[in-house]
Amino acid sequence: MSQSPTNNQKSGSLITEWRPEEPAFWQSKGHGIASRNLWISVPCLLLAFCVWMLFSAVAVNLNKVGFNFTTDQLFMLTALPSVSGALLRVPYSFMVPVFGGRRWTAFSTGILIIPCVWLGFAVQNPATPFSVFIMIALLCGFAGANFASSMANISFFFPKAKQGGALGINGGLGNLGVSVMQLVAPLVISLSMFAVFGGTGVEQADGTMLFLENAAWVWVPLLAIFTIAAWFGMNDLATSKASLKEQLPVLKRAHLWIMGVLYLATFGSFIGFSAGFAMLAKTQFPDVNILHFAFFGPLFGALARSAGGAISDRFGGTRVSLLNFIFMAIFSALLFTTLPHNGVGGNFIAFFGVFLMLFLTAGLGSGSTFQMISVIFRKLTMDRVKAQGGTEERALREAATDTAAALGFISAIGAIGGFFIPKAFGTSLALTGSPAGAMKVFLVFYIVCVVITWAVYGRKSSK
Repeated sequence: MSQSPTNNQKSGSLITEWRPEEPAFWQSKGHGIASRNLWISVPCLLLAFCVWMLFSAVAVNLNKVGFNFTTDQLFMLTALPSVSGALLRVPYSFMVPVFGGRRWTAFSTGILIIPCVWLGFAVQNPATPFSVFIMIALLCGFAGANFASSMANISFFFPKAKQGGALGINGGLGNLGVSVMQLVAPLVISLSMFAVFGGTGVEQADGTMLFLENAAWVWVPLLAIFTIAAWFGMNDLATSKASLKEQLPVLKRAHLWIMGVLYLATFGSFIGFSAGFAMLAKTQFPDVNILHFAFFGPLFGALARSAGGAISDRFGGTRVSLLNFIFMAIFSALLFTTLPHNGVGGNFIAFFGVFLMLFLTAGLGSGSTFQMISVIFRKLTMDRVKAQGGTEERALREAATDTAAALGFISAIGAIGGFFIPKAFGTSLALTGSPAGAMKVFLVFYIVCVVITWAVYGRKSSK
């Protein structure tokens, strides 16, 4: 006998009946259950972003605690978590329908304790080889993959009209983890917090102590708490169950790859700038302590993502995305005017201000393009099923499954930007001494995205 949603809510396990598109069901039961799962998902995803971007704060300080890595090596460490994160988002995007959102959220959050603990010990030994940091950086990338499964999971809980806002909240506040980490890490590394666990710290030239291990260890107790919260507080939806075979056909659709390019330009820019901004600013303006300011950019971008989803629900994702790409191209062009030339000139305030605008537009675009994905794939699947003579119930179920798979896979493409952007900065600096070469590539890419958005979606729909 099937359990009722109410009984399942009390047990915190499987919900066998889920009809979010029915107003009566949504008002009486659905909204409360969906909201609870969303607000447990948000801190889990936020912590995942904290772990994913750990090296953006740690790499800047490694040479201060006795290591002797080159600038290109340090940029590489900030970029590597995005490689494994992007690759793992592909399988992670299919995991919720296979294992259930509650089980997978708890598991994928709990395993992040491993790289945090390991990194805390590694930074205390200057003899730790670069290869070990590469392995830890790749393990931190598991955190980046959580975004795919988290967004797919939340998409199952909400009706079509509310998906943009819900995904914007989950993704936007989750993205806020980058800013939280870059705000918290510089504060905790100055305190002796984990001496009982072996945190020794390193004395600096000015007599102060630097406890770099704290940047990693501070997240461990929080990860443990929210792993437990996910296990006991979230739900698995029987209606979201689907085999891997049922989800794979979505990869054959051309729109998946087109939207992947657009999402690479938005979320890829957000996560790439988040990973590389601190190191880039340090190379261009070495007299500025960038860690005091680095968290502002990801903060703007994360908050803008939540707004981008809600605005797109009202005005249409295509319209918002098109306008947003235009502004991304404009701000990329303005950045050239703020850079030093041959180590001379440059304006940090202007540089920082333009980058804040890039973070803002990257965040807005992440929300608007994600809304486009939900609308496009839902319509495509429902039209296909109805054309085959399928029922409304079957069309809704398959649309939810296809949309979740598409969201996860496209998010994997977007995450690649977290590798290419900091790596492009490092390569450009190594070859020319300036990041201008990398920024030229980004500028051209944003212009291409303007053309794609208008040509493929803008001409066909007012949305």
